[in-house]
Amino acid sequence: MSSAPIILGTAGHIDHGKSSLIKALTGVDPDRLKEEKLRGITIELGFADLVLPTGRHLGIVDVPGHERFVRHMVAGATGMDLVALVIAADEGVMPQTREHLEICQLLQVKQGLVVLTKTDLVEEDWLELVEEEVREALLGTFLEGAPIERFSAVTQAGKEHLLATLAELAEQVPPKPFRGIFRLPIDRVFTIKGFGTVVTGTAISGRLKVGEAVAVYPPEFKAKVRGLQVHGQSVAEALAGNRTAVNLQGLEKEEVERGMVVAPPGALLPSRRLDAFLEILPSAPRPLKHRAAVRLHTGTSESIAMPLLLDADELAPGASGYVQFFLREPLALKPGDRLVIRCISPAFTWGGGQTLHVNPPRHRRRQEALLAKLATLEKGAPEQILPLYLEEAGAAGRSRSELEALLPWDPGDLTALLNSLIKQGQAINYDPEKERYILTATARELKQEISGNLSAYHRKNPMKPGLSKEELRTQLPARLEVRLFNQLLNDLVQKKQIVLEKDLVRLASHRVTLGVDQEEHVSRLAALYKRGQLSPPTLKEAAADLAVTPDKVKQLLTVLVNQGRLVKVKEDLYFHQEAIDQIKAQLVDFLKKNKEITVVQFKDLTQTSRKFTIPLLEYFDTARTTVRVGETRRLREGV
Repeated sequence: MSSAPIILGTAGHIDHGKSSLIKALTGVDPDRLKEEKLRGITIELGFADLVLPTGRHLGIVDVPGHERFVRHMVAGATGMDLVALVIAADEGVMPQTREHLEICQLLQVKQGLVVLTKTDLVEEDWLELVEEEVREALLGTFLEGAPIERFSAVTQAGKEHLLATLAELAEQVPPKPFRGIFRLPIDRVFTIKGFGTVVTGTAISGRLKVGEAVAVYPPEFKAKVRGLQVHGQSVAEALAGNRTAVNLQGLEKEEVERGMVVAPPGALLPSRRLDAFLEILPSAPRPLKHRAAVRLHTGTSESIAMPLLLDADELAPGASGYVQFFLREPLALKPGDRLVIRCISPAFTWGGGQTLHVNPPRHRRRQEALLAKLATLEKGAPEQILPLYLEEAGAAGRSRSELEALLPWDPGDLTALLNSLIKQGQAINYDPEKERYILTATARELKQEISGNLSAYHRKNPMKPGLSKEELRTQLPARLEVRLFNQLLNDLVQKKQIVLEKDLVRLASHRVTLGVDQEEHVSRLAALYKRGQLSPPTLKEAAADLAVTPDKVKQLLTVLVNQGRLVKVKEDLYFHQEAIDQIKAQLVDFLKKNKEITVVQFKDLTQTSRKFTIPLLEYFDTARTTVRVGETRRLREGV
């Protein structure tokens, strides 16, 4: 026999005996508020524990039946394993009976039973008529064919049989997933003197231990687990499916409210947008129109949302489609979480569905590619879904922590999926230290863009040797990280498609091409600098000699530098290569004999003008011929 905890929730019309049923079974009155006792109705969620004849623990959540408190009913259905649809025998199926049943169906509660209460108030033939009405109402729902138990809270008639049925149903409930991150949607917040803030809820996945760090989302308040209780007993660890009370250290009661979620730090990503698959109930009184505000219920939260219908102007009763919700307040969800939408006024349940993406980009409507992507998010396998998140990130890629927050999977499963994508050549881990990933196809597109930009640059600037790395990066997507950019360049270098020369990038096929007149200018300019030797001309002098503009001279000088005929010592100061070789030989010979040289000694040695002395010495420092030590230069080792 499994010992996994089971959560039973009640559902049904107001005053049909839900709270009385729980009190009769457990001895606990779930109506804890003074107003509830005065008015005789359940307003807030109530909780009780029951030990079944098999010894199995059953946590019971009592929900309000009044139409005004349906939002509390939806909150109570979170984490529900079984539902007891409570119907008073003297009234039969009522409007809230049907609405609660529809909500449970939308939230995908899988199992349950019907409890006919107040049987002491009616005759046997009436009971049979009510049972027939109930069976008819359940046709086509998850409770079709479910047990129907007769019960009286006054006489206790039917109690033993009801307990036996509950025990049998409890054994059929599949266990909750203990793997994955711990998540507990909060349904109550209170303080205990000497302990501080306590939150309660039904853990829907994972496990949590005393002493662990947690966060309360949104907006991700950090806290520490001071203590845990399950079924009123202190425990060291709480598991998925437990009705759990968490004593939070580091948070005040006023900072926390129902609808928030307890989870590990960084595990969730609060957002004001979400994509969903939505089904409109056949019983809905009117269609859901594009951009019509609704109340959105998910977990224990309630939010005002505006649905952007992605493939229609309205969804008629019984129809379904993909929707992006814009939320008034952020929510912290995971794909797969169920949701319910209700009309704001008049109040009725419109429909519900499944969360597909918890932080999507804005969408343009009626896009076939978008609808195909959402269909994959709804029905696809994890190995189909993960590439979509990397594709969506584009040049920015995604970190492992981002993927863990966006996706619902266990971290170990995510690791296996990422490794499989890399092994198949579909993805690249371009930053192992920070664990950042990008699609191989995206990297290929970026490399094609780099090559295309260089090709366009060479066509426009045939005399320039290449484009600076920084300028090239500004032409690529803004979110492209420097580390990935450098890796893409290195890949292209290894494939001999581009060449990196210091800070310049060019296509490997690029050669500076000169016209006849340009060739003549280059030759004349080279000769001019060769004649100048250690007293080279200024740009203005060179431009006058060639009868061209200074900008034209700069282009020609760049050509000569790339040809190895001139050396650029600093901005607008060039020497012929022969002059540099001559100075270098003199400098090295002097340093080998004297170990160091001053600025004055270098000026006397080379017989250069003082305006050239300092730039030349700094050039030889940069060229790693010399090293500066105080006010002198020494020969670098190995020269």
